[in-house]
Amino acid sequence: MPLSCVKVEILILKKIGSMLMRLSISTLPLLVSFSLLNACSDDSVTVPVASEVEAEPTASVAIVESAPAPSADYNTDRNAYFGDLHVHTMYSFDAFMFGTTSSPDEAYEFAKGGTIVHPAGFDMKLQVPLDFYGVTDHAYYLGVLRQLANPASEISKHPIASGMSTLGGVLERRQKNREVNQFMRSDNGHEINDPGIQKSAWDDIVAAANRHNDPGNFTSFIAYEYTASAPDAARLHRNVIFKGDEAPELPFSQLDSSNPEDLWQWMDDNRAAGFESLAIPHNSNGSNGKMFMLTDNSGRPLDDAYANQRIRNEPLVEITQIKGSSDTHPALSPFDEWAEFEIFPYRIATYLDSDPNGSYVRQALLNGIQMQAGQGFNPYKFGVIGSSDTHNGTHAGEEYDHWGGSSLFDADGELRGSVPLPEPTADDDLYAQTYYDKWGAAGLAGVWAEEKHTG
Repeated sequence: MPLSCVKVEILILKKIGSMLMRLSISTLPLLVSFSLLNACSDDSVTVPVASEVEAEPTASVAIVESAPAPSADYNTDRNAYFGDLHVHTMYSFDAFMFGTTSSPDEAYEFAKGGTIVHPAGFDMKLQVPLDFYGVTDHAYYLGVLRQLANPASEISKHPIASGMSTLGGVLERRQKNREVNQFMRSDNGHEINDPGIQKSAWDDIVAAANRHNDPGNFTSFIAYEYTASAPDAARLHRNVIFKGDEAPELPFSQLDSSNPEDLWQWMDDNRAAGFESLAIPHNSNGSNGKMFMLTDNSGRPLDDAYANQRIRNEPLVEITQIKGSSDTHPALSPFDEWAEFEIFPYRIATYLDSDPNGSYVRQALLNGIQMQAGQGFNPYKFGVIGSSDTHNGTHAGEEYDHWGGSSLFDADGELRGSVPLPEPTADDDLYAQTYYDKWGAAGLAGVWAEEKHTG
């Protein structure tokens, strides 16, 4: 299958493979090596991992752990596996408003080779099934908008639900989407913040991941998106991927805190309670300089404690997806002829420019190397992956005929501004004026591992 990926070599070592592929060697810490810009050194930051070395048993009887039998594709030199760790379904507030009705179950069936019918009426099917997949619906108002549109639900009686059950075409959906989003961000948003609805949706997401995990054949992940934004509409989004078949009762969302450092503390607390996870920042290109700052969220200088907590929880960054590349920017790499590749210049879901400084991966890796050399710590030591961020329940499809990422909002070439309109607009525009013309069909995550999860 043609891969829409940035041309960088990504080496994800056995230890990160043990996390991402649910391998049985699960007690090992997470380490990542990025071979284009080697951010590691002999003075690397120590990442404390509980129980990395087990104490000797005091009983006289030896304790022997039985390892599962290797699968047919076991390879000591490791195999390359490909998947998508960033996909939205009907439980995401925006995907539902875009017209998506696909469930997590349908999303996993698609990844394994099944077909999903796009809301615009055409079939979406991969040429080659994926090896792993993660449904990452927004924890922010998880499942709530779908219930606003359900006349049988109690929450559908709320005034903001008016018209939700009969939403029609793109223009009507866009208007209602603006109205509902403004309400959710207002002081009255708590009126529809229903933990019961969120718990029901989360339980279904967890159950679907576990139903579709097929040891030796297909790996599915319990996952979600933490959708934080700064007051200036800078996007600080992360996908949180859990290991194994259990997860906390509810995900941590922007409604809990918009400070990613609070997310890391929540992850640390969960780790102590037995829930292992990692967070993967994405769309740093739309962070307006705030994803890879040289201070913490409060403006204080970075230190060793910050670096350790960040890389303990964020060993990977999503470098490419449908909303552009987060590798580098012409303003940061003026002599790199590839620096303009798939640049999306805005803060996500706005037409506000995003400051390149502090928003791109290559600069962060270089800043991390400088901090390691000068201050003895490096918060930006990470590997990179690609994923799609579609809101169709699917991967993005092929570049020559991809399915868009926002369901009915960008379902065809005219809506994406890549095919001329049947007739010019009132302003004599020959193409739709939209930022979808800057989107593409990317990307995929690659993992080196001896085998897929075997037990």
